[in-house]
Amino acid sequence: MINFRKLEDIISNNNSFLLTTHVNPDGDAIGSEIAFYRILNQLGKEVFIINHSQTPYNLEFLDSEKKIEKFNPEKHTALFDKVDVLAALDFNRSERLVSMQQAFDNSSQLKICIDHHQSPEDFVDHQFVDTEYSATGHILFDLMKQTGIVSLTKAIAYPIYAAIMTDTGSFRFERTTSNLHRVIAELLDIGVDPGEVYDKIYDECKFSKFKLLGKTLDTIELIADNRIGYMTITQKNFKELNALESDTDSFVNYTLSIENVVMGMLFIELKNGFKVSFRSKGRIPVNKFAEQFGGGGHLNAAGARFHNVNMVEKIPDILKASELFLMNYLKEQNV
Repeated sequence: MINFRKLEDIISNNNSFLLTTHVNPDGDAIGSEIAFYRILNQLGKEVFIINHSQTPYNLEFLDSEKKIEKFNPEKHTALFDKVDVLAALDFNRSERLVSMQQAFDNSSQLKICIDHHQSPEDFVDHQFVDTEYSATGHILFDLMKQTGIVSLTKAIAYPIYAAIMTDTGSFRFERTTSNLHRVIAELLDIGVDPGEVYDKIYDECKFSKFKLLGKTLDTIELIADNRIGYMTITQKNFKELNALESDTDSFVNYTLSIENVVMGMLFIELKNGFKVSFRSKGRIPVNKFAEQFGGGGHLNAAGARFHNVNMVEKIPDILKASELFLMNYLKEQNV
């Protein structure tokens, strides 16, 4: 359970904040940063938002003030030692800061983490983490409701709605509860247009994304008696189609749309390694599988990143491990 009064005290007793999130930010990451910025701004605080990655084009509408900056070591490193508080949003391991990790870890300023993922690393002074929340944006909603630190405004409601909508798979994943729908109702009552948010995030994509999706779907393979599906994307695919890594958001979910498939994976080749996204149905804990490779996440959605490792050479090992993992899980459940 999160101590919201402690978080309120930290906010009240400090004047300047640097907000950041994980590499390749999603809707919850960007939505939480913007929502927290607007909360702090309403209190008259000085706020900077610095990220390793560029904001995905379909999420730029959330940052109407253009507050998010891409990390520039020469310009931004000193800020990590000047602000009163460093706030890590929607991640719980400092390695996910990539180019910013050293500046964050070496700073002697107060550090906090606001997050909802499992197995947090001890890299901050105060953790405000609860895995029962649907999204980090949901935590910020409760910060306002439980403390009254600021009033919910339409400007804050929009990024919070985007954060929750995207991290719940448009309200179909595990944390979609009756209480969450009451939260959403309050966001709608204050003026959020759900159709507008969905359209901007999912229905105004670049043509290159759909070309990449088609190429990716063509790579689908099934293993483990057709219960595991996987897809691959190479750097060559990105270059040929002029597509971005952020375009792959939600691609992995297509594997679970196949009959009998209960576990899916998407392998994405990076410039210095690769990453893999894991998805599952029911109670299959892919976060536990991801932990075998130094990753993590949620029960049904997790991931891992491999640095300076050849994807093609490593895939067979991960596939073999996934079959064993699923077989052991099904055996334990007597399925």
